[in-house]
Formats: sequence, structure tokens, C-alpha cells
Amino acid sequence: MNSVPPNQTSPAAAASAPATPAPGATASSSVAPSASPTFSPLYQQIKALITQSLQSGEWKPGELIPSEVELANRFKVSQGTVRKAIDELAAENLVVRKQGKGTFVSTHHEARAHFRFLRLMPDEGVPHYPESKFIEVRRLRAPADVARLLDLKSGDAVIYIKRVQSFDGVPTIVEELWLPGLLFKGLTAERLNEYKGPMYGLFESEFGTRMIRAAEKIRAVCAAEADAALLHTAPGTPLLCAERVSFTYGDKPVELRRGLYLTERHHYQNDLN
Repeated sequence: MNSVPPNQTSPAAAASAPATPAPGATASSSVAPSASPTFSPLYQQIKALITQSLQSGEWKPGELIPSEVELANRFKVSQGTVRKAIDELAAENLVVRKQGKGTFVSTHHEARAHFRFLRLMPDEGVPHYPESKFIEVRRLRAPADVARLLDLKSGDAVIYIKRVQSFDGVPTIVEELWLPGLLFKGLTAERLNEYKGPMYGLFESEFGTRMIRAAEKIRAVCAAEADAALLHTAPGTPLLCAERVSFTYGDKPVELRRGLYLTERHHYQNDLN
């Protein structure tokens, strides 16, 4: 039968344990009962424990994690329970299975990861990563709307980045990014310019911050004069505007990105499962 490690109370057991009344308390002085406890299946508890190890850095991005048998022995559960937990982690892109090699921690340095957060695809030809030209990189105080979306206090330090991204020499994306200043202390224009890989790879390897998921809002807008000049198009040209908040472990927001996309030769692609 599946079990949790000795001396460790499962979340379900802890939730179902009866409350011990305080000394001298009577039935009439007890507080009103709370909502019914929620129970999580054992495989989800194992998934949470594996995620904790990922978050703590026990297994680094790109590294091989222990086998299902080793993890089953570690957590004193069946191999099937571990497999189900890893299935969900793989579906969420936290780990990746490689046939005949094992299960690895996902990394933004993998080619397959480059297009997970880049949804602008060419109408013709093979998708590829754009070239970046940084217009502005500076440290400033977070405006109220930025602070709210990044779960910061208004006025907290943030890193502001503005860049133009081009495909085959054609300016196609204008982006503004805001990053928590404390988390990305030391990020400079010089470092961004000399780094040639995907930006999320830089965040992962040098700042220990891995983007796990993102939430986006998309709408159609007309190009303002300044943005039109950067995109080499006419003011009023239709653009796709996307606002994205990216999250790391624990659903902690760590990046706000606002992008304007020229879609004369590209389209936004989202695969729905």
C-alpha cells in the first residue's frame, strides 16, 4: 500500500486530524467550524515534494533527476505513484523525458524551449529566434500598475528594458520588460548585448530564475508614431499588442512584458490542448 515517509504526516492526514481544544475551553466557547478540509491524491503530494526539490536547486536545469525507482524508494511510495507525478510535471514543462536516457530538469537553453514563450511564427519558412537590439536598459521605481502585476510595492526598484526584435533584418517586435530589481540585480545593457542566447536562458543561468508559465492578454491596436518608426512602418498600422506576466515556482510573478507585433509576415500561434 502507498505510504508517506516515516515521521511525516501527509497533507491529507494533517487536514483530517481533529483540533485539540485549548486548556479550559468549553464547547460553548469554541469557534465556528471551518470549511471542509480538502484532500490531495498521493501522487500530487509526491509531485509537490519533487517540485520543492526543483525549486531549491537540488537538481539544476538540464540535469538528470533520480529514476522513478529511486524516487519511489526515497518517498516510500509505489513506482506508479511517482510515474503519475512525473507525468504531470512533464506536461507542465518542468521536466522532460528523453527516451533511453531518463528524465531531466527542463531548461530554457534547449532548442525546443525557445518557442514555448515565443508565439509569433512566420507565414512562410522555418521558425527561428529573432535578433535583438536594446534601445534602453535602466533601473527605476516601479509604477503602480507594474508593481501590482509583479506583486511589488509601488516605488520598488525594477529593471526596465526596451528592445526591438527583427526577423531576417526586418523589425517585427517592440517590447518593454519590467523585472524585479532585487531579483535581477546586476543585469545591465552590456550583459544583455553580449549574451547571444534566449533571454530566459540568461535569467535561468545567471540569476537563478526559471520561467515556469505565463498569462497573456492580447488585443489589436494601431501603431503610435514612435513605435511605427521603430518598426519601419506607417503610423496607424494595425499591430497585435500582448501583455504577459511570467511566473516562476510558487506562482511568483517575475516578469512583466508588453509587446507590439507587426503581423504583415507573421502570425500568432497558440496550440490548444
